[in-house]
Amino acid sequence: MNFLRFGNIYLFVSGIAIVASIASITFFGLLLGIDFTGGSILEIEYSTERPSNLKIQELLSDFKLGSLTIQPSGGRGVILRMETISEETHQQILSKLGQEAREERFESIGGIIGEELKKRVLLMVVLSLASISLYVAFAFRKIVHPVRSWQWSAIALAALLHDVIITLGALALLGRFSNLQIQIPVVVALLTIIGYSINDTVVIFDRIRENITKKIGFDFANTVNISLQQTIARSISTSFTVLIVVVAILFFGGETLRDFALCMTIGIAVGAYSSIFPAPALLVQWIQGKGVDKSL
Repeated sequence: MNFLRFGNIYLFVSGIAIVASIASITFFGLLLGIDFTGGSILEIEYSTERPSNLKIQELLSDFKLGSLTIQPSGGRGVILRMETISEETHQQILSKLGQEAREERFESIGGIIGEELKKRVLLMVVLSLASISLYVAFAFRKIVHPVRSWQWSAIALAALLHDVIITLGALALLGRFSNLQIQIPVVVALLTIIGYSINDTVVIFDRIRENITKKIGFDFANTVNISLQQTIARSISTSFTVLIVVVAILFFGGETLRDFALCMTIGIAVGAYSSIFPAPALLVQWIQGKGVDKSL
C-alpha cells in the first residue's frame, strides 16, 4: 500500500485542525485553574457518606466563589478549589457543609505564585522541545543524504507542535463548554504527550534511516513508504494499547484523574496520527520541493 499517495490529504487535515485549534485558543482561551491564577483550596473529609458534587454545589451557591471546582478525593473526601476567600467566608463554608465535614487542609495561592508557576511551566515546555530537537539532530547526524540531521529534527519538532497545539485547542474547547481547567495534572499530561509523541516519530524515522543505509527502495519516497509499511502495525498497536489503559483511567479512575486522562487520550490519539501520516509526508514533500537528488 502506498501511504504517501494521500500525503496532501494528511497535511490538509492537519492544517485545518491546527487552524481550528488556534482559533479555539484565541476565542475561548485556556481556562486556568487556581494553580496558575491564585485562589483557595479547601480539603474536606466526611465522617459518613460524601454528598454528591451537585449537592455540595447547591450548599455553596450563596457564596461568591468564582469558578468552583469540586474534586472527590478518596472514599469520603472532597477538594474544593475556588477564588481567594477571607477567613470569615472560610468559616461560613465549613458551617454550611455541616458538622460531618472535617477540614483537612486550607490554603491560599497568591497571584504572584501563580504567575511564577506559569513562567516555569512555559520554560519546561520550551526546554523539552529544544532538548528533543537537539537529540534528534544528534541521533541522525550520520545521515546526510538525502536528508540532513537538522531536517529530521525540524520535522520532528513540527510534529510535536502539531500535537501540542491540537491538544491545547481541544482543552480550550472543553474549558469553554465543560469547565475543564488547566491544572498541574494537565500540564504533566502535556509533557508526557510530548515525550510519547517523539518516541513514536523517532521509531518511524529510525526505520527510514536504517532503510536508507541499506539502500532499500528505488528513491527516497519509496524508502519512506516501505518504512511505514514495516512500522505502522507496531505504532498503531502500541498507541492502541496505551489508549486502552488511559481510557480505563478516564472512565474508572474517578474525578481526581479525569482531566489528566482526558488530556492524555486526546494527545496520544493525535500523536499517533501525526507520527504515522503527516510527519513522513511532510518529510518527503520537503525533500522533493528542494529538488534534492532523491535516489539512494
